[in-house]
Order: sequence, then structure tokens, then C-alpha cells
Amino acid sequence: MNRTSPRWSAVVFDLGGVLIDWNPRYLYRQLLGDVDAADAFLDEIGFAEWNANQDAGRPYAEAVEELAARYPSRRELVEAYPARFAETLGGEVQGTAAVLRDVVDAGIPTYALSNWPAETFHHALARFEFLSWFDGIVISGVEGIAKPDPRIFDIIAARYALDPTTTVYIDDSPANLRAAAAKGFGIIAFSDSASLRRSFAELGVLGREAVP
Repeated sequence: MNRTSPRWSAVVFDLGGVLIDWNPRYLYRQLLGDVDAADAFLDEIGFAEWNANQDAGRPYAEAVEELAARYPSRRELVEAYPARFAETLGGEVQGTAAVLRDVVDAGIPTYALSNWPAETFHHALARFEFLSWFDGIVISGVEGIAKPDPRIFDIIAARYALDPTTTVYIDDSPANLRAAAAKGFGIIAFSDSASLRRSFAELGVLGREAVP
């Protein structure tokens, strides 16, 4: 039975931190021995800013050379990131795929919009079967534009003929949520799957019977 809410015509999920547990510390704690050493290394090289450029489309070959030139003693560790990217994926965020399944089963079109380098997204596709449930996926590294740049919300809306005013967007990043809201999307701040399910019930995306 199609139970699509008359108010909400589509749902868009972020991936990392919402459906997929991604964390570079998973790799670097193996390479450096513990979490504290991993954190110190990531802070030292400015990982977050560096990685954001790959999210926006910069090729890893260029990115690795640029960073290794600044931190030559860290070259092997820098090169390990794209080479062993699969080890940064910790698994599914507990319970969220089940919520996604309920949205799909309710007959509501579902999409993904994620900041993710184009060169490493195949690791996620190979590992997470639920990615095949989406009606469409927009990856920042493919587009050359990363959230919270508002243009990427225009891209997903235009590509899949979404009306932002009847589309719910879920993310764990306040900056991304603000950008989506500015484009007219309904927003849900993700913290865990139970609260997401409650938010869907309150908004009428899922019926109250979907909440345990």
C-alpha cells in the first residue's frame, strides 16, 4: 500500500554519520597504535580541511602530493588514506537502514546527498546493500560541489524533479541543514535512528504505528 504523505513527497538522506559510520580514525589508529596518536596526526596535517577538497572534486593524486610535500615525513600515512579507504568505514549507523527501509516500503521516493570523494565511493557501494534502495544518489566529488554549498541542493532538486517544500532532508551537520533549509527543504537534525523515526512520525512521513 502506498502511504506517501500528502505533505511530504520525497526524503533525502545524508550518508556519512547518518547511514554509514565513516571515520578516518578507524584507519589511523591501526597505523599509529591508538586513538590519541591518530587524533594528533589528523590535527597535525589539517585533515578536515584537506579532505573537504576531495569532497569537492579534487583528485587524490593531486591531494596526496600537495599534502606530502608539506609533511614529507608523513608521506606513507597520507598515501594510506586513499589506498586503504575501505578501512575508514566502520559499518552501518545502528538502526538507520531499518528506518530507510520503512520509508521505501511506505512508497516514498528516497534519495541520498553526500559529501564523498568520487574516487572512493565504490567502496561504499560494494559494502552497503541499502544504497541500492535509493531512487537516486548525488555525490559531491562527482559534482565538484560539496555541502554546505547551496548549489548542490539545486542539483539534486533539478536532477530528480524534487519540490524542496515537500522534501525532507536529514543530516547530522548543522551547516548542511541550514543550507538545505535556506533552499526550502524540510529538515531533520540526525542524532540517532530512534529520534529519526519519531521525527518521521511527527511530520507524517511515517505513520505513528512505525514508532515502537
